[in-house]
Amino acid sequence: MKFILLSVTLLICFRTELNAQTIQPLSGGTTTSLRGLSVVDDKTIWVSGSNGTIGRSIDSGHTWKWMVVHGFEHAEFRDIEAFDETAAVIMGVGSPAYILRTDDGGNTWKVTFEEKDSAMYLDAMYFWNEQSGIVVGDPINNRFYIARTFDGGLHWRGIPEGNYPGADSGEVCFAASGTNICKVNNAEACFVSGGLKSRLFIQNKKIDIPFAKGSATIGANSIATKNDKIFIVVGGDYKQVDSTQGNCFITKDAGKTWLTPATPPNGYRSCVEYINKTKWICCGINGVDYTNNDGNTWSAISTKSFNVCRKAKNNGKSVFLAGNNGIIARLIP
Repeated sequence: MKFILLSVTLLICFRTELNAQTIQPLSGGTTTSLRGLSVVDDKTIWVSGSNGTIGRSIDSGHTWKWMVVHGFEHAEFRDIEAFDETAAVIMGVGSPAYILRTDDGGNTWKVTFEEKDSAMYLDAMYFWNEQSGIVVGDPINNRFYIARTFDGGLHWRGIPEGNYPGADSGEVCFAASGTNICKVNNAEACFVSGGLKSRLFIQNKKIDIPFAKGSATIGANSIATKNDKIFIVVGGDYKQVDSTQGNCFITKDAGKTWLTPATPPNGYRSCVEYINKTKWICCGINGVDYTNNDGNTWSAISTKSFNVCRKAKNNGKSVFLAGNNGIIARLIP
């Protein structure tokens, strides 16, 4: 009887903790689609999106400064990496492909990367620190494009073409919110692909992820890492937003084996983020899910649509979300 009571008590506590998570909408100030999100600390947040739009808050999202990058009024800035209140790097998708940097809070921007090749399509950026970063793009001549920066995005250089990772036919990276690439450790990054094939690219390895195959709309959209072994990958079919079939996979051995959640997220998911301990969050077109057991069971905490969720980088605890129609919100633990 004591064992039964203890089990019931633990189950109630588990459900109470999950149900305690809520999403708090914040006032925005724009109606454009937001896909890029970078949370520097608990106060400093940058967002980027359609129509050349950039937003910055330095008071935990209560007020925002909005700007449109001059000369890029029609650009899609789907990824942003910010370093503090004044410095940030933005990535535009489409052709020509651009990366720009600001050092004055977004008042002015400098083009630091430009490629007019119509085949170039940048998908995602990641920075280990304020100097060292990486960008990945869709395959050119059946190889994923990779470039590096070692001065905070002021200059970029493609790695030797012979080292570009090979891609299969129909294999791409989804340019969702720049979260299909992340760090493995302080020296390495990994990225995931989708489309006709989904794989994890880590070190010199190409590891199959068991997403469904055969459609350009299916596959891995986002990856987050807890350490150099435990990763969670989310995605699915963005044409079937409510489907829970094969939308989340977990590895605890850096991709050697994959697990499926006992209770998966509640539909297609475009972004996943590690929070702390055993807690993670993911979001998509039909809502937000939360787990406190390393992804084994997910619980819906909102039915609001979001494109991206990110945790504060510099020892912060805050988690913010952004999406279409200028929606911005914060996770209330």
